[in-house]
Order: sequence, then C-alpha cells, then structure tokens
Amino acid sequence: MQSGVEISKYFSFRRIILPLILGFGVALYFVSKDGFYLKELKEIEWQKHSLIWLIASVLMMVLRDLGYIWRLRILSEKELSWKQCFQIIVLWEFSSSISPGAIGGTAAAVVIMAQEHLRSGLTTAIVLVTSFLDELFYILSVPLIVIFIGLNSLIPEFHNETFQSVVNAGNLKIFFLGGYIFLFLWTLFLAITLFIKPEFSKRIIVSVLKFRPFRRFRRRGQKLADDLVISSRELRDKGMKFWYRAFAATILTWTARFLVVNCLIMIFVSTDQHVIIYGRQLVMWVILLIAITPGGSGVAELLFTAFLGNFLPSGSIARLVSILWRLISYYPYILLGFIILPIWEKRVGLYEKIKRRIPKIRKDRLTET
Repeated sequence: MQSGVEISKYFSFRRIILPLILGFGVALYFVSKDGFYLKELKEIEWQKHSLIWLIASVLMMVLRDLGYIWRLRILSEKELSWKQCFQIIVLWEFSSSISPGAIGGTAAAVVIMAQEHLRSGLTTAIVLVTSFLDELFYILSVPLIVIFIGLNSLIPEFHNETFQSVVNAGNLKIFFLGGYIFLFLWTLFLAITLFIKPEFSKRIIVSVLKFRPFRRFRRRGQKLADDLVISSRELRDKGMKFWYRAFAATILTWTARFLVVNCLIMIFVSTDQHVIIYGRQLVMWVILLIAITPGGSGVAELLFTAFLGNFLPSGSIARLVSILWRLISYYPYILLGFIILPIWEKRVGLYEKIKRRIPKIRKDRLTET
C-alpha cells in the first residue's frame, strides 16, 4: 500500500537522527564554550518560585497540546475519538520535528489522517482549515502586538557577531514584513478558496501548472485543486459555533506555545517585558519557517540567544535557557513519536495492509514482465 511506503519515508531513521545530531551538537558547543555554566549557576539564587515557573512552562506545553487535540476533535466533528486525536497530534508534531520548517508536518498529516477512514473530503479539509486557522491567528496577532510595543521593539539590536555578520535590524525588519505579507496573502487565498470561490482558485492553480517550470507538479497540483473544491463543500454549512470553538482552540494552542519562553525566563529573572518577549517570538517563528534544518535544529537555539538573550543575566544563561526551551518544547515530541508510531500503526492495521498489498505488487510486476 502506497500509504505504508509514505509513512516509512516520513519517519525514516535518517530523518529522525539528523535533528538529534544537530540539536545536541549545538548544545555541546554551548556547554564547551561556557564551561557547563557552573559559575553562573552557582551565582543564581534558586528559590521556590524557580520551580513554580519551571512547572508552569511544562504546563504551557500541555495546554498547547490539549488545544491541538481539542481543535482536531472539533474539526472532525467528533468522528475522531480523543485517543485518535492524541495519536494524530503526536505524530503530526513528530513529523514537524524531523522536517525542515518550510515543509513542516502537513504532508505527513494528510497521509496519517488518511488511515483513520474519515468520510471523503474531510481529511484534506481538516488539514487545510488547520493551516488557515494557524495563519489567521498569526496575521491577527502581529498588528495587536505592534500596537502595544511598536515594530522596532520586535527587532533586537544584535550583539552576537555571528548574527551581525549575516543580518542587521533593518534587513530583518524588511524580511519580517515580507514574510508577514506572504502569510497574509496565503491566508487570504485559503479564505477565498474554502469559503467564497473554490472553483476560481482551482482555475488559478490549473493555469499556473501550464507554465513549463511547473509542469512536473501537474499531477500533485491537480489533486490539490480538486481537494480544495471538495474541502470547500465539506465546510460550507458549518455554523458560527463551530468556527468560534475551532479558533478558541487555536488561540489557546499558540498562546500557550509562546508563553513557554516567558515562563522559562522568569525562572532566572523577574521581568515585566512579557509582551516584547512574546512579540519577538512571532519574528523568530517566521525565520524558523524557512530554516532548512529539521525542526529548526541548531537554528532555533541560536535565534533564542540573539532575540531573547538581553532579557537574561548573561549570554551563558541565555544559552542554557535555549537548551532548556528545546528540551521542553521539541525533543519530547521525538521521544513520544518513537512510542506512539508503532502503537498507531498497529491500531490502523498498517502492517496488515502492507502485507496484503505485497502479493498484488509482485503479481503486477510479473504480469508486466
């Protein structure tokens, strides 16, 4: 079965081991550079509130995942059980953790959800609406944050020589605005496609695929165009309550996701700059979207120290917090993915489907010869 082959491709050993090597490589570099932070750690006054904020950061991650699970349950109109939603979200995040930022886990999510035997059109509709809601939250959040703190506060003055040699505040501001405009246009396209004129969007895609550079994507593009129309039909009759609940789950998920960092910083220093810390993560998120490393491994840790290091007592502590951030928000999904993947494969009967498919493949090959 093709889906079995695709699942193996998305969760291959090579794709899993690379982000681990990159992430741990950066961590080891930080540790070797700062002598395991012993001097700074000894000077920190560890108090009860430090443990409270550490627990709060973990709880934020739990809330984030509960938001994802709740939203998937809403979007599937309860066709997916809580157990199914949990397993899908874990595998979705697992795929995102081992894929470059620009690719994410969307492609794997379509294949994963296809095994859940939802009614025709609902699988693609869920994935597209998930993307739409995530981008909608982002394009609404940025103007609100800018109103509160101003655009200049989102872009730090880099004191890191590595970043100074690559970017400056002016160029980064242009890049951020360009990324925001792109996401705005993509969200607008999805809105028109899903809720207003799906046939119009289909014609645009088909027209673009006629140009020579895009002809090799014609089959996939045609399928995407057809899926957009089917998804639109699936979503057309949803009431406002459905959308309120789905967007409320989205707000919960993304707010909790960003507040993890705020909680981690509060472990080491008390600050009232939470809106700025939150806002800078919006910029970091755009940069991580184009990261070529799986799950942003290596890049995320460096971005953290560059964007948020000035809120912490020293560069060494900033690097320590960046590692702690990834230990809480990134590596658990790789571990959970290892645990949940075989359980999920057994539940959906993927092994049995592949076994039944192998004789047919062999027969077809013999017929061809």
